[in-house]
Formats: sequence, structure tokens, C-alpha cells
Amino acid sequence: MSAPPPNYYAILEVAENAPLDRIREAYKRAALKTHPDRVPDGSPDRQERTRKFQLVNDAYYTLSDPTRRREYDAQRKMFNRAPSSDPFAEADDDAPPEYSAGGGTSPYSWAWNFFTKGNASGAEREQTENAQFRDVFEEMMREQGMAEDGTNRPTNKFWSIVGGLSGGALGFIVANVPGLVAGAVAGNRLGAVRDAKGKSVFAVFQELPQDDRTRLLSQLAAKVFSHATGI
Repeated sequence: MSAPPPNYYAILEVAENAPLDRIREAYKRAALKTHPDRVPDGSPDRQERTRKFQLVNDAYYTLSDPTRRREYDAQRKMFNRAPSSDPFAEADDDAPPEYSAGGGTSPYSWAWNFFTKGNASGAEREQTENAQFRDVFEEMMREQGMAEDGTNRPTNKFWSIVGGLSGGALGFIVANVPGLVAGAVAGNRLGAVRDAKGKSVFAVFQELPQDDRTRLLSQLAAKVFSHATGI
């Protein structure tokens, strides 16, 4: 018999009848909460965060698609398990022995094993996870920088979230011109540089030094969590 599926509803902290928009909002919060880049490279918490972030992405991959969600719900009914106080730990406890620590394989993913019948590689899974997070990252950054008329046109406030954190380092990364984006002009200049280079905000984010990514995610998480009441 196959391994029982993780409780993806509990991992995203949503009800089992939650609509797609609620699942997407929950994914934004959970992805920011668990993202490994919110801690420094050498942090002892980074490995645990990476595993939790994978499970959060597995949950969204499963529950955001109606067909996958129906199949997942059917599998859960077969096992009929009581709720766990820690769905992340339960997911690891249920992993087959060959995926245990030191087993020499990539971290276990029930979703990918079930829906791809074991034919997807770890690289393909990572690519999908990155794409999912990239989409919501861009969406959250647009929300933070939404213009007064309600459109998603980037504003100085939008760019200052990125530029204000990274200063001259980001100017060098994006424009390859040291000091082009620095100090108080970061918010104004980064928009033009980004548009000229054709880079997405997430692509710029990935090229930032680790410390800047950590600060940016923490700041963005604080903004998202501050508006999470009632969701």
C-alpha cells in the first residue's frame, strides 16, 4: 500500500473546503514564513526551512489544481487519519525508509511521487517550486507597489522596497554599473534599469546577496502578515 498523503490543508492552514483564492492567499503566507532565504546561509534552521518550504509548495501544487485536489482528497479518505498537531513532522514520519536521513536520495515528496508516478526528477520538482514562488512573489510585490488608481503599474514605493534594501550592490547586479542605483535614488532608478534590462523582480531578487534577500523577504512577510487577519 502507498504511503499516506500529508495533510496539505493543515500545512497551508486552510479548511478542507477552502476555495482556490483562499488557498492561494494561504500559500503566499506559508511560503514567506518557511522560505529558507529568510535566514542566513549558515543558519542551523536553513535545512528545516528548506524541507518545510518544499512541503508548502507540494501542498499548493496539489490543492491549486481541481483534478489533483480530487484525487488527493480520495486518497486521504482511504487512510482516514486523525489530525496531527504538527503536519510537517507527520509528513516526514510517513516517508518511506529509503528517503530517511542519510539515505542518499532527495527529500521525499508524496505529491510528486503520486501525481507523476515517480517519473519526475528532483530538478523538475525544484523548477516547479521556483515557478510557483516566483509567481506569488511577483504578485505580492505588485500589491505592495500598486498605484493609487488601483492598477498594477509600478510606483516609486514599489521599487523602493527592493532598491532601498540593496543600494549600490543591486545597481551593479542589474545594470553592471557600480553605484548607478544607490542611496535615496534607488527607488526611482531601479524601475528604469529593470525595464531596460527586461528582468522580472524575482530574477533581480535571486541575484541579490544573501543578506539582502533575507531582509527583503522579512520585510515583505511583515507586510503580508499584517494584512492576514480574517483570511
